[in-house]
Amino acid sequence: MTIAVDTREQEPYTFLRGTTARVKLDSGDYSVVGCESRIAVERKSMADFYNTVIKNRRRFYAELQRLGRMDRAVVLVEANWRDLLDHAYAGGAAVTALEGTVHAIEIDFGVPVIWAGDRQAAARWTEGWLTEWVKNQQRKGPRP
Repeated sequence: MTIAVDTREQEPYTFLRGTTARVKLDSGDYSVVGCESRIAVERKSMADFYNTVIKNRRRFYAELQRLGRMDRAVVLVEANWRDLLDHAYAGGAAVTALEGTVHAIEIDFGVPVIWAGDRQAAARWTEGWLTEWVKNQQRKGPRP
C-alpha cells in the first residue's frame, strides 16, 4: 500500500510502515494511491479546525460534501474532545457552537470526526485506518 499525501500538506505525517507519494488530492489530506476518490482523511489541528469551521465554513462544507460521497472519509482532529470542552483554542466562538458544528458534520454529511489526541497519535491512527481499509477491500475482491 502506498499512502497518498496531498501536495498542499505542509508538514506531512511520518508513517511507521509502507511508502508515501505526494499526490494532488481533490479531497482530504491522506488517501491510498489508486483509491483517491474512495477514501480520505482530512487532518486538522485544533487551531485549524476552529478556523475552518468558524471562518471558512462555506469552503469547508463544500469539502465535506465531497468527503461524504466517498466510500469512507473522516475528519481527524489532533486534539481531544476535552480540549474542545475546555475551550483550549484561540478564538471567541462558544464551546456549544463548536460542539454543534461537530455533530452537524457527522449527521449532515455522514463524515465522522475523530479526536486523536495529538499529532503522533493522529499519524498512527491514519496509517492503521488506511491499512485496514485496504485489507478489507482485498478481502472483498474487485468492485463490480
